[in-house]
Amino acid sequence: MTADDRLAPDDRRRRFETAAPAVIDAVRRYLARRTDAATADDVLSETLLVCWRRVDEMPAGAEVLWAYAIARLCLANAERARRRRARLLARIWQLDPPPSVTYGPSLPDEDLGAALGALRAEDAEVLRLWAWEDLAPGEIAVVLGVSANAAHIRLHRAKRKLRDQLRKTGAVSGHEEPTEGRRP
Repeated sequence: MTADDRLAPDDRRRRFETAAPAVIDAVRRYLARRTDAATADDVLSETLLVCWRRVDEMPAGAEVLWAYAIARLCLANAERARRRRARLLARIWQLDPPPSVTYGPSLPDEDLGAALGALRAEDAEVLRLWAWEDLAPGEIAVVLGVSANAAHIRLHRAKRKLRDQLRKTGAVSGHEEPTEGRRP
């Protein structure tokens, strides 16, 4: 982006202030379902900072989806930093380890939480975007930076993998198998 493509300072501010309320609410909910409250607040702040710095690149009409993509990357950075800190603490406190800490929200349904936890992180994220953020495959594609067809395929496969995981644990997936056209 060249200097000629940039918005005037007042236009940048107006554009950000117009998009911010919807972005803040949506990203706050997105993060609350994926991490603890303190990390969610930090990542929300980082996401808003990136949105402000790159407001010239914000696509009109897709501000929230664009912010989801930024929040997803900021959360990944925060999780990497958390893992680095955990490795450091493990080395420091080998003789007297700290009490274990669990990160992330717990799901009310233990079977679902276990099945979701057994999936690859990419599959679990696609399912969360679909189920928790109520995004369509085309919107998921924008957040993940892939084509709509790829997002649709990933969602279909992730649903199948989750169903298979639920069957392995003996949990009911919530849907019965289709019986149309089958003989008893």
